[in-house]
Amino acid sequence: MPVDVEEIIRCVKHGDVSLAHTQLQKFNTEYAQCFFFDAEERDRRKQRKLEEFRKNKVRESTDSDSDSNENDPADRGVLLRQGLAVVLVRFIRTGIPCYLLQVALRTLRILSRDKRILGPLVTDNALLTLAKAAGLNSTEAHDDEPDDEPDSDFYDNIIASLAQELQTPSCCGDDADDSHDDPDRECSSTLEDDAKPDLCSNLDGISHRGSIHHKELEQGRKDRRESKMVGADEEDDGVSGEELKRKEALKVLCNLVYNSTWAQERFSTLRLICGLRERLSSSVSCPAPSSVQFYELRLTFLVTALRPELSAQLQQEGGVSILSAALEGCLEAQWKEQYECVLDPAAPAISPEASQRIIEILKILFNVTHRSHRQAPTEDDAALFRHLVAILRLCLMRKCVMPEDTDELQGHTVNLLSALPLQCLDVLLMVPLQPDSEQCHGLNMDCVQILLLFMERRLESGDKVKEKLTPILNLLTESCRAHKETRHYIRKYVLPPLRDVSQRPEEGCTTKSRLIRLMTHLDTDLKHCAADLIFVLCKENVRRFVKYTGYGNAAGLLATRGLLGGPTSRHSCSETTYSSDSDSDTEEYRQVKDRVNPVTGRVEAEQPDPMEGMTEDEKEEEAKRLIRIFNKLSRDNIIQPMGVDADGKLVPMAGLREDSLTEESASDTDEVEKNQ
Repeated sequence: MPVDVEEIIRCVKHGDVSLAHTQLQKFNTEYAQCFFFDAEERDRRKQRKLEEFRKNKVRESTDSDSDSNENDPADRGVLLRQGLAVVLVRFIRTGIPCYLLQVALRTLRILSRDKRILGPLVTDNALLTLAKAAGLNSTEAHDDEPDDEPDSDFYDNIIASLAQELQTPSCCGDDADDSHDDPDRECSSTLEDDAKPDLCSNLDGISHRGSIHHKELEQGRKDRRESKMVGADEEDDGVSGEELKRKEALKVLCNLVYNSTWAQERFSTLRLICGLRERLSSSVSCPAPSSVQFYELRLTFLVTALRPELSAQLQQEGGVSILSAALEGCLEAQWKEQYECVLDPAAPAISPEASQRIIEILKILFNVTHRSHRQAPTEDDAALFRHLVAILRLCLMRKCVMPEDTDELQGHTVNLLSALPLQCLDVLLMVPLQPDSEQCHGLNMDCVQILLLFMERRLESGDKVKEKLTPILNLLTESCRAHKETRHYIRKYVLPPLRDVSQRPEEGCTTKSRLIRLMTHLDTDLKHCAADLIFVLCKENVRRFVKYTGYGNAAGLLATRGLLGGPTSRHSCSETTYSSDSDSDTEEYRQVKDRVNPVTGRVEAEQPDPMEGMTEDEKEEEAKRLIRIFNKLSRDNIIQPMGVDADGKLVPMAGLREDSLTEESASDTDEVEKNQ
């Protein structure tokens, strides 16, 4: 039997705490796994409208308008939930027992998943009420506005407003509902401050306050953004009432910030980030972090991702050191040297709970530090980042209980490493060598080996290739530019000396062949990342690059960098200075070197001469025929003949001829002036 929302409002009005608690629990149980309200009703409504259109098209008129004032069940449900949200926010502010507060907050959490009813939940009063329940303090002097209306009048007005709205066509009709299907569509309504939390005043602002840039969740599918730590409400046994209250309030705030741009703006204006920073700072010193910390981290990630000014503010207020300490606590790191953590092979794997907290911290740190990548850090910042990189080494080397958690943890660690200043990453290589360590020129390459294995797994997965591969490719490329030892080690792994050139470079299942295949990928960013890595491994030497990849695969990067004319182009492609060691060929490669096709990068089978047996006149006639064909294709704009200019870039042949004539004319003029 569906829950009667109006009955819940009446119970709250009459102060029947016991019955309100029971009704709210029933509501929470029924909608616990619902992430999309009224999907079936909306489908039925669209089907009815389609059938009515077909019927009217045939009959050219309608027999009756009896259905025009009939309340749509979807609109009725939206209005009732809006009213319930208004009532619960007021109910919480009045002060209610802790056990009832937990249930009411859980109801608000469920309601906050439906973006059509967010209006009552994103007012300043509502956000401050929820922040107070979550244990967050605001530095702004925004006290709850005094409620001039007595409770009885307030609830009477809500019930009367509901009754009136349900008897008339609602403002959340088909057009408003359809607008939510388009995540990029914004309502042009003017923002208003609702002084009174009554239903009528909130209905005017529903659409603009609920406007978002994200799609709705599908019915019955659990959102992956939910914590893996707490899968069901039953797992909250043994948690204190205060923690449950804070956890539910944080979940509501997470939903509101994620779903509403207005909530994001008010969160920034109310300076609630300061309360979050204080909570994170105090939780660092706790010996056993509670499950509430995860949701504090999740909320911090959302606001720093969606509001860039908040990530900058958090960085300025010591966010990196606070989050580094939190990361250190989750990993239970012990320090051996200034920038070296103890890596105990016998240490237990990271638990799912700890891994989820670590991942959230890494995501927040990325939001906070990604602007630092291209900036030269100060001495204090460099020490802070090196301290962080030493902790990140543990994130790369440690294993999680679940293999998928290990891969996710390493992925977010790679993202963060790519956001930090390159000169601070040398901490990864300065760890003393162990008997089983990978090394190159006396430096520890264990982390580099982990990164290479991680890249290989991403190459093999084939899922979301750009999102998963671009960060690791960029990190390895920049590391190779910055540290020659890293480049030497990775080159031996990715570009071993050529021996068998019977296959094209992109054929096969080696790391090199997979990367070369990416060089002709449809996605421009991805193919440039893959090509850049191999180009740097070849010390940005065009001849060596073509040797390992074939000219056909290398042409894209060479054209982009203006190197089609070879390494003697006017402009240098990089400021990096490489050592002058040569690329020695193997004996096997030297034996077939003269027969390697530079375009395909392999030894091709000998082909018969197509002009064999033709006379000189026949060859000349064939050449003229080909010229006529190319000229016709060029005139019809089917092809455009291109050439390489003096800067090594591709330009139309017409432009080349004009430049050539201009240069000849200038040369002749100079010669005449000189003779005069």
